Amino acid sequence: MERKGVVTFKGNPLTLVGPQIHIGDKAPDFSVLSNALEPVSLKNYEGKIKVISVTPSLDTPVCDAQARRFNKEAAGLSPDVAVLNISMDLPFAAARFCASAGIDRVATLSDHRDASFGNAFGVLIKELRLLARAVFILDRQNVVRHIEIVPEVAHEPTYEKAIEALKKV
Repeated sequence: MERKGVVTFKGNPLTLVGPQIHIGDKAPDFSVLSNALEPVSLKNYEGKIKVISVTPSLDTPVCDAQARRFNKEAAGLSPDVAVLNISMDLPFAAARFCASAGIDRVATLSDHRDASFGNAFGVLIKELRLLARAVFILDRQNVVRHIEIVPEVAHEPTYEKAIEALKKV
């Protein structure tokens, strides 16, 4: 399934691969890699509320800012909330980024192997094989409670809306 015109990069339209996820949907499962090269899926966060921050690459200023902002927000959240950053970055690069940026409250996860998350959540950019910038909030039962797919990949998400939605879960 392909969706055109949902996102742009520097004004150029791109194609997203995968289904359109809606609020109220049961989140699809996926398999990504931790920085230790261990497989990770939704089961790893069973019973927790999940904030999934999706970035194209942590090695860009906007993705860096997004990861730092969610790391800062995570410091004030309950231990029942898992904050995940999923990108196509290699686990080694994500680990280096976390070490240099002081990211210690966000689990950085890599979708580079199979694009499992990108395909399942409909945020894989066909032309770039990167993930579109997005934020998903899932409740304890993995029901989607908030979605923001940022229309321009080079822009940051609306953090305030995500945090407000999180407070309602």
